[in-house]
Amino acid sequence: MKVFKHTAGGFVALVLLSVALAACGTETDTGASEAPATTAAETSAQAETAEAEAEEEPEETAGQQNARESAENYLDTAAFSQKGLIKQLKFEGYTAAQAAHGVKAVNPNWNEQAAKAAQTYLDTSSFSRSGLIQQLVFEGYTQAQAEYGVKKVGL
Repeated sequence: MKVFKHTAGGFVALVLLSVALAACGTETDTGASEAPATTAAETSAQAETAEAEAEEEPEETAGQQNARESAENYLDTAAFSQKGLIKQLKFEGYTAAQAAHGVKAVNPNWNEQAAKAAQTYLDTSSFSRSGLIQQLVFEGYTQAQAEYGVKKVGL
């Protein structure tokens, strides 16, 4: 009997070997019959599950987790653009990779963040439509996000 390493491919080969043996009615070394044959769909599902488990991303590092939590805290208190939030996290001492991870993991709706920022600006100052769009773009929002935010607040 050939032994396979524990990999997704090896797992599939082992399952296929077991299925073939069961279909032929071949007995194992102990003399007992194999379990009922695994269907092709079950074999495929088992293989996909094994591959998915092998491809899962590793858990967050402590730095990534802290960056994510910091990003969440900042967004709880103020509106940020994606660029602005990454810049803030880097200013706090996170590496560029940690900051990018934290922002990506939180994944806020950037259009809604632009609308919140637009409203905050209008609460404290007067802006024309084009002036507020320019201000939001300066803060790191894309042109489309800035236009969405300004439209959302009625300008």
